[in-house]
Amino acid sequence: MKDLAPDITRIRLLVEGFYSGSMDEERVKAYLLGVADELRLRVYGQPTIHSPAGTGSAHNQGFDAFVPLIDSGISLYVWSQQRFFSTLLYTCKSIDIDAACMFTQAFFGAREIEHSTF
Repeated sequence: MKDLAPDITRIRLLVEGFYSGSMDEERVKAYLLGVADELRLRVYGQPTIHSPAGTGSAHNQGFDAFVPLIDSGISLYVWSQQRFFSTLLYTCKSIDIDAACMFTQAFFGAREIEHSTF
């Protein structure tokens, strides 16, 4: 992919895995604020968390969430039935990829995770 704006720092980190334990709005919020704090990213608003709450298929139940950062934002998607999560950290500030992955894996109690930067 051609870098159309080489003068703008952009880090995009995708982390996915299967979580353990229960999942609710409070845990989603705790992750978004916790990973931001771990990476010293500045939050400027409260997390926005949505859940289809039974609307649509059982396969797609879970959470869609976002927290805005001074340095961009963090999105989290959770599939409750499959116990799967996918999070995208998008930041205009350099971050410690290993720290982000370790925090995410520990927070969700995931046996293994996969990650990619782009």
